[in-house]
Amino acid sequence: MTAKFIKWGIAPIGWRNDDIPSIGKDNTLSHLLSDIVVAGFDGTEVGGFFPDATTLNKELRLRNLEIAGKWFSSFIIRDGIDQASKDFHEHCQYLRDVGAAVAVVSEQSYSIQALDDNIFTEKPIFNDSEWVTLAKGLNILGRIAAEYDLLLVFHHHLGTGVQTLAEIDRLMETTDANYVHLLYDTGHIFASDHTCMSLLTKHRDRIKHVHFKDIRQDVMAAAEAQGLSFRDAFLAGMFTVPGDGVIDFTEIYQFLNETKYHGWIVVEAEQDPALAHPLEYALIARKYIDNILLTNERR
Repeated sequence: MTAKFIKWGIAPIGWRNDDIPSIGKDNTLSHLLSDIVVAGFDGTEVGGFFPDATTLNKELRLRNLEIAGKWFSSFIIRDGIDQASKDFHEHCQYLRDVGAAVAVVSEQSYSIQALDDNIFTEKPIFNDSEWVTLAKGLNILGRIAAEYDLLLVFHHHLGTGVQTLAEIDRLMETTDANYVHLLYDTGHIFASDHTCMSLLTKHRDRIKHVHFKDIRQDVMAAAEAQGLSFRDAFLAGMFTVPGDGVIDFTEIYQFLNETKYHGWIVVEAEQDPALAHPLEYALIARKYIDNILLTNERR
């Protein structure tokens, strides 16, 4: 393993889902963290059900695990930067207290990811004025993150105003590269643009955090044909862990290594834990990483 460059994590969303709290509600923090140890990962991201920093740090120390980051829903366009900044200061303080590396930011103004809208055709589109507001606001949040020794990494996401490669291009062009970085999510860009490598090669210099999410092509095609919402698409099984779908992670991982990527790669797959046993799928991902990605690296 390229330990000096990369830490491998797995997100809590396979155990419990913040958008639908009833999913996996019986999976405790101890259960989640212990499964992560069994599966051989270095850490995780903070989920909505995680406790205060002191309690979490004790649980992490007992298992020799680390925190990579935590999701932050910004509403810069809808609510203004003052409110976003206030909330973000609190967010960053918590992240610093638990030793995180990044603050994951997603602009949720007009987002449909929690609605019943067709995730493939009804995403919001920002106007020119809104783009200016968003860029200015993210630059401010990026500076706030730096005050806490964190990197702001922007999460492009299905059902939001920054989803496609063209929209990510615009965000990268209009924000300060010193303070606004990029989270590269394979599943979201593949579901949006049907390719992963274009985003990676074009904006590799801005990528400071990575999510490895795989796609079941047949399920995605059916979900698109039926016009499913984001929730219904992932409940149908559109997302899965690396090695269980159609995305070729060997090319992606090779490029990240060749360009000396430093940071976390976090396995993430929104699935119903009642149907996709969290530890079983964590082990599937770990086996794929060890037997395919890391084996190829050593050749």
